Amino acid sequence: MSRYAFSLGLVDFPNSRSSHTSPTPRGGGVGLLLAFFVVSVFLTHASESLWLPATFLALVSFFDDRLDLSPRARLLFQLGAAAIMVLGAGVNEFSYLDLIFIPFWLLFIVGTANFYNFMDGINGIAGITGVVGFGLAAAFIRIVDADSTLFFLSLAMSAACAGFLPFNLPKARVFMGDVGSILLGFVFAGITFTLSNDLGSFLCFLAFMFPFYADALSTLFVRWRDGEKLTQAHRCHLYQVLANDCALPHWLVSCGYGFVQLVVGITMLWAWNRGLWNQLVVLALCSVIFMGFTCWVRKKVS
Repeated sequence: MSRYAFSLGLVDFPNSRSSHTSPTPRGGGVGLLLAFFVVSVFLTHASESLWLPATFLALVSFFDDRLDLSPRARLLFQLGAAAIMVLGAGVNEFSYLDLIFIPFWLLFIVGTANFYNFMDGINGIAGITGVVGFGLAAAFIRIVDADSTLFFLSLAMSAACAGFLPFNLPKARVFMGDVGSILLGFVFAGITFTLSNDLGSFLCFLAFMFPFYADALSTLFVRWRDGEKLTQAHRCHLYQVLANDCALPHWLVSCGYGFVQLVVGITMLWAWNRGLWNQLVVLALCSVIFMGFTCWVRKKVS
C-alpha cells in the first residue's frame, strides 16, 4: 500500500484537522485484515459469527478509505455487522436477560470500533495499542483457561500490529486507515462480547483498552459541553492536544499511551483475582487520574 496507494487514490492529504504535514498513503491495514482472515479461517477455525462480519466491515472500511461514505451509511454497515456477530452467537441459546442486553452489546461493539478509529490519529498509536491490548487479552484468556481459538487469535492480532509498526513509526510510510482501525476495534469488541461471562471479565477487557476508552469518552464530553457537533471531524483528543498543541513527538505520545495501557491492564489483572470491588476501585482511580491529567493539559494549552 505504501508503494501503490497513490495510483489507487488511497492518499491522506493533510488539512486543518490533521496531525501530519505531507500527503501519506493509507490503507495499510489490509495487512492486518489478511492476517486476521488467514488466522481465523485456516489456522484457528474461529466462529463465522466473528470473522465473517469483521471481514465484511473491514472491506467496507477499505472502500470507505477511497470513496468517503456518509456517516449514516458507515453506521448502518457497522450496526449490521455487529448484529450478525451478536445474533450469530446463538440467539436460541440466549436467556431473556441476554436478550435485554443485546442493544448494549450492539452499542458497545460499534462504539469500540469507532473509538479505535477516532484514536488512530498520530504515528504508532493504533499499532502500539493493538500490540498491548490484544496481548493483554491473550494473557487473560490463558489465565482463565478460556477458548484457545480466541487466545491464538488475540496473539495473532497483537503480532500483526507489531508487524505494522515499522511502517508507521517513528515516520509514517503508510497509515493504517479505516480498514485497519475499524477491524481492530471490532475484533477486540467481539472477543470482549464472547468472553464477558460476568462483570469482572468485562471490566478486565475495558482496562486492556483503557486509554482509548478514557480519551474518547472524555473528549465526547468536552465537545458536548462546548456545544460542538459530535459528528464533525476534529482534533480535540488528548493525544492530539499533546502531539499538536504541546508539540510532543508522535512516538513519545504513542509509547506513553501504550505504557499507561499496559500498567492499567496488569493492575486490573491483579485486581481480578481479588474480587469485583477491587476491580471497580482500580478502574475508578485510573479514571480520576486520567481526568485530572487531561483537565490539566487542556487548561495549560487553552
